[in-house]
Amino acid sequence: MVDYHGANNQSLYSAGEQQTYMEQENDWDRDLLLDPAWEKQQRKTFTAWCNSHLRKAGTQIENIEEDFRDGLKLMLLLEVISGERLPKPERGKMRVHKINNVNKALDFIASKGVKLVSIGAEEIVDGNAKMTLGMIWSIILRFAIQDISVEETSAKEGLLLWCQRKTAPYKNVKIQNFHISWKDGLAFNALIHRHRPELIDYDKLRKDDPVTNLNNAFEVAERYLDIPKMLDAEDIVGTLRPDEKAIMTYVSCFYHAFSGAQKAETAANRICKVLAVNQENEHLMEDYEKLASDLLEWIRRTIPWLENRAPEKTMTEMQQKLEDFRDYRRVHKPPKVQEKCQLEINFNTLQTKLRLSNRPAFMPSEGRMVSDINGAWHKLEGAEKGYEEWLLNEIRRLERLDHLAEKFRQKAAIHESWTDGKETMLTQKDYETATLSEIKALLKKHEAFESDLAAHQDRVEQIAAIAQELNELDYYDSPSVNARCQKICEQWDALGSLTQNRRESLERTEKQLESIDELYLEYAKRAAPFNNWMEGAMEDLQDMFIVHNIEEIQGLITAHDQFKSTLPEANKEREAIQAIQAEVQKIAQYNGIKLAGNNPYTTITPQSIDKKWEKVRSQLVPQRDQALQEELARQQSNDHLRRQFANQANMIGPWIQNKMEEIGRISIEMNGTLEDQLTHLRQYEQSIIEYKPNIDQLEGDHQLIQEVCICQYTHTETIQEQLHEYRTSFNHFDKDHSGVLQAEEFKACLISLGYDVENNKQKRTGIMDSDDFRALLISTGNSLGDAEFARIMGIVDPNNSGAVTFQAFIDFMSRETTDTDTADQVIASFKILAGDKNYITAEELRRELPPDQAEYCIARMAPYTGPDAVPGALDYMSFSTALYGESDL
Repeated sequence: MVDYHGANNQSLYSAGEQQTYMEQENDWDRDLLLDPAWEKQQRKTFTAWCNSHLRKAGTQIENIEEDFRDGLKLMLLLEVISGERLPKPERGKMRVHKINNVNKALDFIASKGVKLVSIGAEEIVDGNAKMTLGMIWSIILRFAIQDISVEETSAKEGLLLWCQRKTAPYKNVKIQNFHISWKDGLAFNALIHRHRPELIDYDKLRKDDPVTNLNNAFEVAERYLDIPKMLDAEDIVGTLRPDEKAIMTYVSCFYHAFSGAQKAETAANRICKVLAVNQENEHLMEDYEKLASDLLEWIRRTIPWLENRAPEKTMTEMQQKLEDFRDYRRVHKPPKVQEKCQLEINFNTLQTKLRLSNRPAFMPSEGRMVSDINGAWHKLEGAEKGYEEWLLNEIRRLERLDHLAEKFRQKAAIHESWTDGKETMLTQKDYETATLSEIKALLKKHEAFESDLAAHQDRVEQIAAIAQELNELDYYDSPSVNARCQKICEQWDALGSLTQNRRESLERTEKQLESIDELYLEYAKRAAPFNNWMEGAMEDLQDMFIVHNIEEIQGLITAHDQFKSTLPEANKEREAIQAIQAEVQKIAQYNGIKLAGNNPYTTITPQSIDKKWEKVRSQLVPQRDQALQEELARQQSNDHLRRQFANQANMIGPWIQNKMEEIGRISIEMNGTLEDQLTHLRQYEQSIIEYKPNIDQLEGDHQLIQEVCICQYTHTETIQEQLHEYRTSFNHFDKDHSGVLQAEEFKACLISLGYDVENNKQKRTGIMDSDDFRALLISTGNSLGDAEFARIMGIVDPNNSGAVTFQAFIDFMSRETTDTDTADQVIASFKILAGDKNYITAEELRRELPPDQAEYCIARMAPYTGPDAVPGALDYMSFSTALYGESDL
């Protein structure tokens, strides 16, 4: 049996096309009538359609454009197909009557919602075939096709869908349009066979015989279905594309012919639809119950988790809880929200369907009502909101705690780093060995530390405040925080005590050192002059003295006695000075001060003062007493020799003078013969020979005087000056005041006195007149030749002891000294003044020589013209040579 209900639901047109179809058809394309084949098909089809209805009124038309010109049959046609009465037509034959009748028909058509474009009464009255066919097509669409409705589609689309559904089971039939899909005739036969299978043997029809198929369908329809033949098979087959309007008009007749059968099918479809709705509603009820149960169960399990307020100790654990909550929000809850929404949608959809189908409302099982679900969901969201707020508050609390804990650790670390080593610094005893200036520096440093300490007070208070806040917020690691805070506070208190103690110690030590410093200053003020006095005394007591008579030595003894009379007073001063130092030691010892060094104001120590005093009192003074007494005895002996020599010299001198005068007279007078004169001279010679023992005695006394360095010459003062210079140089190089010069000291002394032995000259070249010149000699390193110095040492130190006494030095200088200045020595002296240059400047002369002598040399020296000459250079060599006339004085 053929399945006539297996409809092909595919439609050629969309819903939008179905809604706008009438408007498209109303905009009828009259240009299509230009095709003669289509116009022929429309004339025949539309005429047959009109006659099928007009026959009901006992009339018909033959020519469609002619029979409707007067409007009478047109109005009749509209009354038949609409079942309504039109206005009474006008029976006149005039054109105006026809136009009025046609207008009445057109107005009726327009009142039914048909839009007639460019179709006027005049065109119909004038027999315009194109306009007439267009008008008839609009009437067919409105009254034969527009009311067709199949599964919510109507008009052309509904008719097409009805054809597709009815012919779906048939092979070789595929209706997609109202033109070429009908060309082979099988579609017409299928429609008839579907409703009246007994009228057609469909299986015998062939697709390749369209004319037979078409004629068969047309004949059966006309004979058995009362559907007039509106088409010609040849016209359809012979046309490339049959006229769509003609096909639609003819097919609509089939639809209306089979409308009774359509009602039965509609009833069956309605029953199926009702049953399907019932089944769907039951399925929705089951789904609702299951979804509601699952959702309520999930809510029941989730709420306790959200109501759990057990706090965690660390931020990591709370962050994990927050992450779990976010997973709940992102992953677990959204599907449940979707399920809840779907549940509500299903419930509302179900209720709507039940209400629309006149069925009783759905009542879910107890506890699964939408209100129950909404209540549970509201409770869930309340718990969720509370949990979220609790999580955020806990995280903020832990963040606050972590921040405070980190802040505590940072501040504590900074403070501990700052305090590191401070106790050691505050407990050190560096002030015990410090000087006063160092103590003052330590005090300033300590003041700076106290300022720093005060600045750190705020940090300690902040540390304590943070620790207190951590305790109040129930920080999990509060014990370690409290322990660290306690340690910091205790250490801070200890630092405060140590700081105060150190300040007191420094201030106390400062006062003590100020007292010591005052004593040091007083000691220095008194020790310096006393030390100078002692050094002067030592120098005077060790100074070599040269006297030539008793008066001089007695004057020295008197001065020495006066010096000794000052010693008790000097000893009192020494004791006072030593008492000052003893007071310093007493203060330092009593207060535990370790003196860092010697007196800062002087290098004179009490030991050196005592040593010098002891040397003066116990050594130098007795030695000076002995030396003065010995010199007194020697001067007394010398005075005796001097008087003895004077007595003899006073006798022998006149005698010699007398004899010289007598010999002179003899040589002048020349009296007597030569023999008499010779005899007379022989007598004088004999008297002189007889007097010679007296002269020998005088010579012996003179030799004794020479041996003890008694000088009775007319130039005694010059000799004294030379001796003073020798003594000064000797004492200068006798650094240890031993009374003798070592070999090197003796050599330096000779150089200082200007002794020149260059080129091994073994001759004294004179005594320089200027101490500055001697210093220059020393600075230029003027030295004695080794051979010459060995010769001199052999003279002054015949025993090779390595030391030269003052007496040996005086004897050597007395023998060696002569006034024999040479041009060479003067040149050498000028060269020293010139700094070893071959020329000298006026500035150097004025600096080294007295003003008158400097100007004398400047006026007479010629300019120096050597290769190394500079502006203002003077030639001292030619000047020195000119002084001596190319030879020594």
